[in-house]
Amino acid sequence: MKPMRTWLSLMVAVTAGCGDTPLDGASAFCDLPTAFLAEGGPGVDGIPSLQDPPLVEPTHPDAAYVRDGDRIIGLVIDGEAVAIPLNIGWWHEVVHVTVGGQDLLVTHCPLTGSSLVFDRATVGGVAFGVSGLLFMSNLVLFDRGAEPSLWPQMARGARCGPARGSSLTMVGAVEMRWDAWRRLHPETRVVSDETGFARDYQRYPYGSYDQLNNISVTFPVPGLDPRRLPKERVLGVPDGEGGVAFPFLALDALGAVAQVPVVRPGQSYVVFWDRAAQAAIAVRPQVDGQSLTFTITDGSITDRQTGSVWDVMGVAQGGPLTGRRLPLVPEAYVAFWFAWSLFEPDAALWTGP
Repeated sequence: MKPMRTWLSLMVAVTAGCGDTPLDGASAFCDLPTAFLAEGGPGVDGIPSLQDPPLVEPTHPDAAYVRDGDRIIGLVIDGEAVAIPLNIGWWHEVVHVTVGGQDLLVTHCPLTGSSLVFDRATVGGVAFGVSGLLFMSNLVLFDRGAEPSLWPQMARGARCGPARGSSLTMVGAVEMRWDAWRRLHPETRVVSDETGFARDYQRYPYGSYDQLNNISVTFPVPGLDPRRLPKERVLGVPDGEGGVAFPFLALDALGAVAQVPVVRPGQSYVVFWDRAAQAAIAVRPQVDGQSLTFTITDGSITDRQTGSVWDVMGVAQGGPLTGRRLPLVPEAYVAFWFAWSLFEPDAALWTGP
């Protein structure tokens, strides 16, 4: 058997090279429209993934690289809170971390602004790396099995290779400002900058790429949906009918704090918005079998049934339900609008009440 890196390099070369039209290259080997596969430059493992990086308290010197306004991916599992800053994602894109006893795959693609967390147990605990390929500008992972497959991050499953058709199970996570996460979770730990790699974790390596008024997309895509600016962040909630995208600017137009109830085929959820945290989060509105509805009272999210006050994470901070937590919608994640609309072209776009 060929060494994994050699085998994967061959698969990357063949996959990226086949096909001149969106339909070419679709085969038993790969079901991606390969016209929108591109080599990103660094090659296989050229962007190094992290395996169980050290976690430290927010006051630790090795956490000083994260500034208040930096965005983090936040996880709370079995009472354990962990933050993975996007600063780490810019340079590594893939982080393996254990939280609450679960082995997780935390991924961030800087080019599509997408942050997704997966449960590695559903794929046998295999580790992942960065293939060096991009599909519609999105990170393409590879698994470190004997014969690797290619897994586009936002496709949430294997699309090329022997695991083609397999899916990754998502884990509920949130994205918000670091200062807001610390206020909500003062007991949190955060990934240390002592990763074993010499990187300037305070420097965003893509210049002005993520700015709202920057409409450039570096790698081939089928087209851009003009209904929102390409780099506007949205909270996307996929479902069997395509899902819904909630643009941050549309949510912000509702106020500093907002709630948006949603009823979709087979599910209902509510989206909470917090301007100070720059966070949009989808939660199930049920506690102990009781369904809740919400309103904004004196600038706070309040449920109508008990009068309890809730934070953007869906944790009751006051009233009869203090301390209770609403379950996150695990499939919900944040991405740039242009990327969400490419991967979920049938999704609805929410633009206001």
